[in-house]
Amino acid sequence: MRMKNLLILLFLPATLLAEPAFFELRTYYTNDGMLENLHSRFRDHTMKLFEKHGMTNIGYWVPQDQPETLIYLLGYDNETAREKAWKGFLNDPDWKSAYKASTKNGKLVKKIESVYLKGTAYNPGFKIADQDPARLFECRIYTTHEGKLDDLHARFADHTIDLFKKHGITNLGYYTPTRKKDGASNTLLYFISHKDEASRAASFKAFSQDPDWQSARKKSEENGKILVKGGVEKTFLIPTDYSPSR
Repeated sequence: MRMKNLLILLFLPATLLAEPAFFELRTYYTNDGMLENLHSRFRDHTMKLFEKHGMTNIGYWVPQDQPETLIYLLGYDNETAREKAWKGFLNDPDWKSAYKASTKNGKLVKKIESVYLKGTAYNPGFKIADQDPARLFECRIYTTHEGKLDDLHARFADHTIDLFKKHGITNLGYYTPTRKKDGASNTLLYFISHKDEASRAASFKAFSQDPDWQSARKKSEENGKILVKGGVEKTFLIPTDYSPSR
């Protein structure tokens, strides 16, 4: 799976979002000048209708370097529930009315990409924290050599997650794709967040220099490199004003 160059309503106390068992990461590429109209449709209609039909809104973001793009993460009980929810949503008269009104001057979206995901065993789940609109989110995608994904999972579960936390990086969601075409056997996709770009740089510098990390990485690669060359993709994300995770 590749997500090229991807850089998230409610003001609630810190709490864990109800964690579903099946997830979907959707990317909408908008037609020129239509992103604000798309935001309005989600803010005023789509999110409420998603909830009505059993979908869990987790996070909505705009990539820092792709301002005409919307990325969002939904949760479901399972894949069957996902199919049922979307069928109900698309046939809902309120959705049809909202869609018609929003596209009277032209379609808002020119392309949609969708990736089905499942949480890893060490997935902490998204938390609604301080709701700071200045918080910087980051989506990272790791591609491993075949047969090495379990080694990567073990390194994150036993070392990386705690070391990220130690160095001020907030762990959010950790997932693997469910479909072969998206890299089910060799891909880890995860979300983290930082106060800002400066704190991110400082955190990763300290993390990379931590003797515990260096030791864990060396030990995990005793039988060969885990990641393919160029196997780390990162996207910086700015949360929308209606994102549950901000």
